Amino acid sequence: MRRLLIFGLGYTATRIANAMRERGWQVDATGSAGNLDFADSDTVTAALASASHVLSSVPPSDESDPVLGRYGTALDGKWLGYLSSTGVYGDTLGAWVDESAPTGGGRRSARTTCDSRWLEAGARVFRLPGIYGPGRSAFERVAQGKAHRIDLPGQVFSRVHVGDIVTGVMAAIAGDAPAGAYNLADELPSSQNSVIEEACRLLGRTPPPLVTLDDAKLSPMARGFYAENRKVANGKARRLLGWEPRYPTYREGLAAIRARA
Repeated sequence: MRRLLIFGLGYTATRIANAMRERGWQVDATGSAGNLDFADSDTVTAALASASHVLSSVPPSDESDPVLGRYGTALDGKWLGYLSSTGVYGDTLGAWVDESAPTGGGRRSARTTCDSRWLEAGARVFRLPGIYGPGRSAFERVAQGKAHRIDLPGQVFSRVHVGDIVTGVMAAIAGDAPAGAYNLADELPSSQNSVIEEACRLLGRTPPPLVTLDDAKLSPMARGFYAENRKVANGKARRLLGWEPRYPTYREGLAAIRARA
């Protein structure tokens, strides 16, 4: 039986695990919802020994990668995947970026370091923009009164529906994709305002007022989100993985989430 070991069974990785199990794979995982304790080196190492594929979604710890730091020597010969972030590209003033763009110029220095280390280890590194999906979308922010429309003309972001991450990773596994970086992003980089307005339209609500960045009183993490402006190209994933997003824009993605509600 084909075996996948996932480090970090979070929002996205849980959906990847479920999809792989549906296709007959044995999946082990660390994390609160997993069957392995990350700190139990003997058990994890034994699971790694029988795994053919390994996927990590564990975020950086300071400037180091917890998985590579603890289990890196046990990964030789495995198919490796890593869920990274398009934050490694930094601010491009709204320009398009693809996998050939330089990394390390943004606020995600630790992520950039780990991204590079996984590439050096021979992994398929999936660089992800803002992730949304059921239970984690603009609908929840609107319902909770936490949605903002910020007056920042020209500010755009890329995003990706969690379901499209799943199909992208699965395509890389099924096709034994070459090691390297892959952007998994939708086709329509847009302002956050547009997403909030569409969510409000689908909910039959009036969009929140337009405010300045200062008046929005965002957390430092949320404010940092607006410090970078870029569009993420997905052509390499399309060419090499045969991947095509089911939700090419936030409109299709939000409509699908709403239809399930």
